[in-house]
Amino acid sequence: MGYVPPTPSPAPSPAEPTPLPQLPAPNLHQYAHGVSLLGGWLPLTIEIVAVITLIVAIGWRRTRRWWLVWLPVCVVLGVLGALAARTYVNAEGLASDPAPFYLWVWIGIFAAGVAVAVLGWRGNSWWRRGVAVLAIPLTLMTALLALNRWVGYYPSVQAAWGALTAGPLPNQIDAADLPGLRNTVQTTGKLVEVDIPSDASGFKHRSEYVYLPPAWFAGPTPPRLPVIMMVAGEFNTPADWMRSGNAMPIIDGYAQSHGGMAPIFVFVDTGGSFNNDTECVNGPRGDSADHLTKDVRPYVVDHFGASEQAANWAVVGWSMGGTCAVDLTVMHPELFSTFEDIAGDHGPTAGSKDQTISRLYGGNAAAWDQFDPRTVMLKHGPYQGVAGWFEDTVTPTNTASPYGNGGGKRPQSDAPSGFGGHDEFRDSDEAGAADDLCGTAQTVGISCSVHRIISFHTWQFAQRALSDAMPWLAAQIKTPGATDSPA
Repeated sequence: MGYVPPTPSPAPSPAEPTPLPQLPAPNLHQYAHGVSLLGGWLPLTIEIVAVITLIVAIGWRRTRRWWLVWLPVCVVLGVLGALAARTYVNAEGLASDPAPFYLWVWIGIFAAGVAVAVLGWRGNSWWRRGVAVLAIPLTLMTALLALNRWVGYYPSVQAAWGALTAGPLPNQIDAADLPGLRNTVQTTGKLVEVDIPSDASGFKHRSEYVYLPPAWFAGPTPPRLPVIMMVAGEFNTPADWMRSGNAMPIIDGYAQSHGGMAPIFVFVDTGGSFNNDTECVNGPRGDSADHLTKDVRPYVVDHFGASEQAANWAVVGWSMGGTCAVDLTVMHPELFSTFEDIAGDHGPTAGSKDQTISRLYGGNAAAWDQFDPRTVMLKHGPYQGVAGWFEDTVTPTNTASPYGNGGGKRPQSDAPSGFGGHDEFRDSDEAGAADDLCGTAQTVGISCSVHRIISFHTWQFAQRALSDAMPWLAAQIKTPGATDSPA
């Protein structure tokens, strides 16, 4: 029989509500961090050029048959292409927030552009054929830019180039260089790429990353530092927290303000590929949970001398990763004691409950209970020494959609960092998740708090949430030199 929790006492209401913090307005024309791919002149210019090129490819001096038959066929094929893309995204459960309408529009324009080039080839002049061919990559680029504006992975041209060319991450060094840095004074932490064996899980994953603070290098042997496991969102790479979430300045800033002392951070791969949403469970999409608990954690302890105590381990996750952070901690309090859930869902989600059971667990309904955090918490009963920080968004009241009131502008309440992105055919499971999970957690002895900020579901919000919780996280997992910070 599961644990029956006591009824919690209602929290007293404050005399006056405290205004919620709000992210600053963006400057889409700034060049401090590169040329923006999420707004400003470059995406708009590419869109205009793509549309003009497609119009020229369509032509005006065409046959009557072209205008009455083939051009309508191109339009129909464009619409079908957009519908096919939308159906695929939702049928695969790739996301859980609505995709913006403009994404499907640009996908449709790309499909129509391909049709114009193919169906209009015969009898066309050589130069118009060339323009039609040129319209294909241009319209494809606009569709990819629209996708990027939704998920926000590449905020700038420089960030995209660095990722696509596998450019080095901030302060990245080769693992082979670590012995030579032993017993030295470092002004910044170092990031190393690791290939963690999957002997225990069999999970096929990409390279992962470990951040080592300056204190790790200072003595003849590394200190037994605490560890924070970092999990990104649904469409992800292990480097997302650094390339899109800009986590390195936050982490290094904390270390520099504490004499070089900070936790070790491990940036994990939960999917194995960009669009494989495992939700950190074990199932047909891969045994991701086993990889994190049975491969990654022992590897960091063995290879970097990290503490193996659960009291010194935390999990931080954004979006899908936030769900993972809660799940890993409540399922494995013997391994993790602290979590930060940044805009996660109520539990592992890939559609409705039936769809989730089918997609994530191969139809095994019992597995849903095994990974549902509220079910797990109530079945486990009282926890000891476990704490959580939930941070979520409150949508600005001055905008009806992520791009304003239909005018195509990005909201002025949030910086240009993309809008996350999940499934269009259902309401996001994120709504109310922080309050519901924290409420359940408190009934079983987990100390937790809910924090909110006026923002959208963006990487910039994730960056802010990590910064907000960083002092608390460090203190909670007993980082040397950390001062206790209330949640």
